[in-house]
This record gives sequence, C-alpha cells and structure tokens, in this order.
Amino acid sequence: MKRALLLIIVGALYILHQDFWFWRAARPLVFGFIPIGLFYHACYTVATALVIWMLVKHAWPSELEERVGDGETGREGDRPLAPSPGRALSSLEGAPH
Repeated sequence: MKRALLLIIVGALYILHQDFWFWRAARPLVFGFIPIGLFYHACYTVATALVIWMLVKHAWPSELEERVGDGETGREGDRPLAPSPGRALSSLEGAPH
C-alpha cells in the first residue's frame, strides 16, 4: 500500500509539472510582485523536495545502509576504494599559469 501511494504521488508530480495553465498569464501577481507561473514553480519545487525526502525515508533499500558499516562496495569481488592522493598546495605555488 505504501509503495502504491508513493507511485501515485510521483505520478501526480509528473502530471503537475506540465503546467500549461499558466503559460500565457503573468497576472495575478502573488504578494504583489511574483508572477503566478514563477510562484507555481517555486511551490512545485518545494513539493518535489518533500516527495524526494519521503521516498528516501520510506522507500530506500535497507540493505544499502547495512553495507556501509561493513565497508563493502556492493559489488562482489571489489575492494573498497581508497582516497585519491591529492597534490600538495605547495607544489602548485610555483607552477606557471
């Protein structure tokens, strides 16, 4: 049931992204200075961020989180990646530009 509800919400956001109803209207101005289309997209962006948060919280695969503590990469036979050695800042000071 939870998965179906999340899919419906994502589908609704997909449909609401196609905002053909504000294409040709700059009025009314929200708060007296924001065109209605811009305000719609700002609200849409906030709603999308909330839905992504819900997806991560409720639909993120738990087995990915269990592997992080073990140091596994998720692929069989691979070693964890070592951090890449960075160049020292002092070696860049005398380099020609």
